[in-house]
Amino acid sequence: MIRRCVVVGGSGAVGALFAERVRATGARVCLVDPAEPSGGRTPDGAPWVRGDVTAIDDRLAAELGHADLVVLAVPEQVALAALPGVAGALRPDALLVDTLSVKQRFADAVRRHAPRVQAVGLNPMFAPSLGFEGRPVAAVVVGGGPRVAGLLDLVASWGAVIVPVDDREHDRLAGAAQALTHAAVLAFGLALTRLDVTVADLLRIAPPPHRALLSLLARIAGGTPEVYWDVQAANPEAPAVRKVLADALARLTDTVEGGSEGAFEDLVGELRAHLGAELPALGESCAALFEHL
Repeated sequence: MIRRCVVVGGSGAVGALFAERVRATGARVCLVDPAEPSGGRTPDGAPWVRGDVTAIDDRLAAELGHADLVVLAVPEQVALAALPGVAGALRPDALLVDTLSVKQRFADAVRRHAPRVQAVGLNPMFAPSLGFEGRPVAAVVVGGGPRVAGLLDLVASWGAVIVPVDDREHDRLAGAAQALTHAAVLAFGLALTRLDVTVADLLRIAPPPHRALLSLLARIAGGTPEVYWDVQAANPEAPAVRKVLADALARLTDTVEGGSEGAFEDLVGELRAHLGAELPALGESCAALFEHL
């Protein structure tokens, strides 16, 4: 049972999401940030500590030392710098959670600096504004124990689909599911800026696939750059993924400009085979999306 929780980065979107849900269980949730909350108050008047988790003072150490659960909803470099101090302040039976979009470096650091701490990395594979219900949350258990199991059950009770993976598998899958996807959308947007067309003109004639890509581009362009930078710069799989994307575009260009219609059909057949048994259901999802657009 969680009685006291500290969320470092509680004013950010991910931190606020966890803080809200944990607070709803009746736990006391303290938010930690280096900057004052908007308007000088936290949501629901939750306790707030102004502090730097990489340079823990007495007040922050006290909050960490009383917590059953500490959530690090901060960028990777902050989490890595903070870990030795946080680990030293935690109670022996406390649970440490990170919400990083990459896991290998932090998991290795936990094994090195806090080998006996119960720790789990959670990565909500969705924008926090969408909520947990029906959405996947990747879970990397670094140090198992009853508090880890209890938290995963709690997150599942919020409607999330828990997907257990180890840290290396997480980053490999995230490289394809996030780094590749975002890189493709960003490249699409950058290509548009080089063409003699305006978005307003495109929207007058845009078929559903183009409108869908424009919508994805708008979501990224209207979001927080730091989030997308972390996906591209921090994931050790991302450089290889971007190279594969560039090679794939070169292959498509070679097939169209130097091949034949038969070679193009073979290429599409290769994609069809890769989608396998998931092709019909994914096709139906696309049809529903296009109908909405």
